[in-house]
Amino acid sequence: MNDPTDPIEAARRIIVSLGLPRGQRNERTALCLLALLNLRPGTSWADAENPLLGITPIMDWVREHYGKDYAPNTRETFRRYSMHQLRDAGMVRYNPDQPDRPVNSPKAVYQIEPAALALLRSFDTPAWDVRLAAYLGQRETLVARYAQERQRVRIPVAVAPEQRISLSPGEHSGLIRAIIEDFAPRFAPGSVLVYAGDTGDKWGYFDADLLARLGGVVDAHGKMPDVVLHWAAKNWLLLVEAVTSHGPVDGKRHGELATLFAGCNAGLVYVTAFPNRTVMARYLVDIAWETEVWVADAPSHLIHFNGERFLGPYQGS
Repeated sequence: MNDPTDPIEAARRIIVSLGLPRGQRNERTALCLLALLNLRPGTSWADAENPLLGITPIMDWVREHYGKDYAPNTRETFRRYSMHQLRDAGMVRYNPDQPDRPVNSPKAVYQIEPAALALLRSFDTPAWDVRLAAYLGQRETLVARYAQERQRVRIPVAVAPEQRISLSPGEHSGLIRAIIEDFAPRFAPGSVLVYAGDTGDKWGYFDADLLARLGGVVDAHGKMPDVVLHWAAKNWLLLVEAVTSHGPVDGKRHGELATLFAGCNAGLVYVTAFPNRTVMARYLVDIAWETEVWVADAPSHLIHFNGERFLGPYQGS
């Protein structure tokens, strides 16, 4: 039988009361909530706090104070199946100290939203029911407001004269924007965006119909390049990797992309893009021959790695 005085059970009851999905009405999400409130065993709900915590510190806190030792490889489970839903419910804010922090940053943090903190401090008191009803009445407004805040820090990208998309904040997304807005007009004028990845959403933009017309059928589990452009004037498909910390088109990646797009009737051109030459210098030894390199801080230049032509597909590639 559940113990109503157990903090984990109390946190789970709160999650149920706040209407979170069934998949989050579990011990893991309850422990996340307790960590974000710094509610150790024996601590009163009235003493709840709102520290800034990342996923690994949350897991460390849970282990230290509640003896629950989750394996390191469950970190993504905490993030995707507990923290995302608490954030989407308006209870938790993501990177409130630096809203434009990249999605994949190891410094990413979460914090209990102030209205939710005030509500939870009243748990197990006579004021709880009234405050819960008032909070639920305004929650949709909270969720909408924080969704607008997240949208404001996203990076806008022009993919056509009258069409824009937005990508998650960060250096990687900034480089993707440069590829689409600076590289493409210079070296593939009139090309059309087929795909653009996003650190927050793998399929940030994808024109699946266009790729299908080119004979490409991409497995959702296949590792797409960061940007795919179709240059209709030459019927070339430009496969571009944006490199800010890892992942140039080396020999292995060249083979993977060739296999992934093997069914396309367009010629394949392989490009590695770097934000600057300092980053490029770290990967020069790895870059595959018969590929192109573009550096965003010198956008009018293209570096060609060997072969009989400057820019174009190679037979059998």
